Amino acid sequence: MTRPRILVVGAGFAGVECVRRLERRLSPEEATVTLVTPFAYQLYLPLLPQVASGVLTPQSIAVSLRRSSKYRTRIIPGGAIGVDMKAKVCVIRTITDEIVDEPYDYIVLAPGSVTRTFDIPGLLDNAFGMKSLAEAAYVRDHVISQLDLADASHDPAERASRLQFVVVGGGYAGTETAACLQRLTSCAVRRYPRIDPGLIKWHLIDIAPRLMPELGEKLGLSAQEILRRRGVEISLGVSIAKAGPEEVTFTDGRVVPTRTLIWTAGVVASPLIATLGAETVRGRLAVNAEMTLPGHDGVFALGDAAAVPDLAEGEEGAVCPPTAQHAMRQGKKVADNVIATLRAQPLEPYVHKDLGLVVDLGGRDAVSKPLGVELRGLPAQAVARGYHWSALRTNVAKTRVMTNWLLNAVAGDDFVRTGFQARRAAKLKDFEYTDAYLTPEQVRAHVDGTGRAG
Repeated sequence: MTRPRILVVGAGFAGVECVRRLERRLSPEEATVTLVTPFAYQLYLPLLPQVASGVLTPQSIAVSLRRSSKYRTRIIPGGAIGVDMKAKVCVIRTITDEIVDEPYDYIVLAPGSVTRTFDIPGLLDNAFGMKSLAEAAYVRDHVISQLDLADASHDPAERASRLQFVVVGGGYAGTETAACLQRLTSCAVRRYPRIDPGLIKWHLIDIAPRLMPELGEKLGLSAQEILRRRGVEISLGVSIAKAGPEEVTFTDGRVVPTRTLIWTAGVVASPLIATLGAETVRGRLAVNAEMTLPGHDGVFALGDAAAVPDLAEGEEGAVCPPTAQHAMRQGKKVADNVIATLRAQPLEPYVHKDLGLVVDLGGRDAVSKPLGVELRGLPAQAVARGYHWSALRTNVAKTRVMTNWLLNAVAGDDFVRTGFQARRAAKLKDFEYTDAYLTPEQVRAHVDGTGRAG
């Protein structure tokens, strides 16, 4: 008899935890495990702002999937662009644009999320994202290049526009990005004697009435005060009306001359979910507490792409928020449930009480809420960095991150551009291939055409 085929889509927190658990708890004779991902590493997303600001090197938060001593998973370098759940075939576009079909017996859908954008004129062509390692490295080069170009310019208008920076999104990603990059420019400007530090202006805007409402009003206000004290101009209840290459128009009518618009206004489930033709909850796949898809044999879904019921919350209809904390634990539980299915054992529901939130604002500034306890300053910083450090999956990654932190604390920031800033700018549309997915009809026609259906 052939071994059952388990296919995991996505190498984020959820997918990697699932694969690692399967490798540890399944013998090689019980099943084969295949992972679909464009990159053979797990990205520790919460630390991306520190990569963008140069505190951490890109390699330190990209944890290789091939370092595990129990590694035996086959990796297909590409992305799933459609799934025929009836024929049990996943259609994959490899990194060389080849279309391949991967049959499975059990599929774990953990494709994650993409940046949420709106129909705002010029947004996709002129905004930078902060969702991938390449984007973080690119944004760092871009910000430093603005200082270089402003220092060399003789045009006051050009200089002013290059020294204004706009970040959209008052959640964790946007707040930490603005905080870390503002700290980078405030330290770097000391090396540019021709630039007036007063010309450097950071804007953080969000349509919501408060920054990071999940933290609570007091800690949210504390974060606002920290940023305002540093000179970051915070505008709430405001968004972008139009984005151009050299200026941005806010919805309140203000026009800000800038060459840097960073868009971090939330995420939505991977476009793969919309191609399945299954029930969704606000774009996320509607699954039960065991993270299986009702009515479809052998289909599991979790992480940012699934609306997993939050049983610990105790409210009817509550779903788990799209956080790394939930994704990691869901990955382990899904692996257990896949194994239970293989062994004809009962499945268990996912239950996890949120442990709290941490926000690193760079330097000695942070706000944290572990287990409901509100912390500020150095205690909050210790909790935030301690949490992130412990969550890194390998000792090598932990060593690299700790070394980077210590070196930055002792030697300060460096302001070297690494060469990502090419002649042609790479914006939101260039990093997220949201137009690559097939419709359910296209998937079915493709699978039927290859003779795999039935």
